[in-house]
Amino acid sequence: MPTSSLNATDSGPPIPGIIGSGSAMEDVYQITRKVSRSNASVLLLGETGTGKELVATALHRLSNRNNGPLVKVNCGALSESLLESELFGHVRGSFTGAVSNRAGRFEAAHSGTIFLDEINSTSLLLQVKLLRVLQEREFERVGDTQTVRVDVRVIAASNKDLYSEAEGGRFREDLYWRLNVVPIYLPPLRKRRDDIPELVAHFLNVYSELNERYVVHIQREALEAMQEYHWPGNVRELQNYVERAVVMADSDELTVELLPDSVRGIESSTGSGIRGADIDSLTHELVQQGIETAETDGEGVHARIVNRVERETIAQVMQVCNNVQTKAASKLGINRNTLHKKLKEYELES
Repeated sequence: MPTSSLNATDSGPPIPGIIGSGSAMEDVYQITRKVSRSNASVLLLGETGTGKELVATALHRLSNRNNGPLVKVNCGALSESLLESELFGHVRGSFTGAVSNRAGRFEAAHSGTIFLDEINSTSLLLQVKLLRVLQEREFERVGDTQTVRVDVRVIAASNKDLYSEAEGGRFREDLYWRLNVVPIYLPPLRKRRDDIPELVAHFLNVYSELNERYVVHIQREALEAMQEYHWPGNVRELQNYVERAVVMADSDELTVELLPDSVRGIESSTGSGIRGADIDSLTHELVQQGIETAETDGEGVHARIVNRVERETIAQVMQVCNNVQTKAASKLGINRNTLHKKLKEYELES
């Protein structure tokens, strides 16, 4: 994606690689600029597809470490043993298949930034080792006794409320507080409806160029449908639909007929559709079930809403894809290992 100038003011969007100038993103832009030149750990929170990786990239590019590497690791894509080796490296013979010494991602990120996406999916055992790196800036490769020291800034991301995860014993509380020095919450697309025209225009340009097409106009009815849709998959879902529309268009205009039935408000025969479960009604329903929000300032209810929306979205997509996980993961914009974990978590496995 094209990036913007780094000379913009702290309060003025956009920042590199991020599209949207609506009010919902003002805090994201302001905090990102303010914290970028520090060495503080940053925790990016938000639903899947809200752009956490883009903010992590912006934090690195705006930092004093921008001449160093930016290393990205999706913690949800690997098993515990593979992830440990990926992060910290290993020595020859430390496990089956370790035929040579190998440096890990933390070493590769020395003098730069490491981005740990889906950190909520890490095991409690691995979290102990991550805590040590954050506190001491040192570790040992798998199977080795020699200590490696690194100078690296850590940015982590989670699509779950890590505080609730820590309270439930699924995430180490001490690691949570080490990561949560500066939290940045990325709002879902349904809270950024003013940004949809700008995002659509951007993706039209990107995919028209990639596919050697010329789809540069947006039909009013199509834009209205997109602004009314709930967007459970957030910006990533919007991006996918615009790309498909560009490929399928017969003219230079994105028309409403090019959008999926769910966006157009047409009930699909293959599923009930999360579109009908509006976020406000979900909030009302959860409150009616007796969930107290006053003491937590809504954080507990927010986590439950996100989980409910995510579960129903995954269930619907799995039904549409005839329970083929590879196809469903592609449609959701996540990898297959992450989908498998979520199916197990939400008890959706057949």
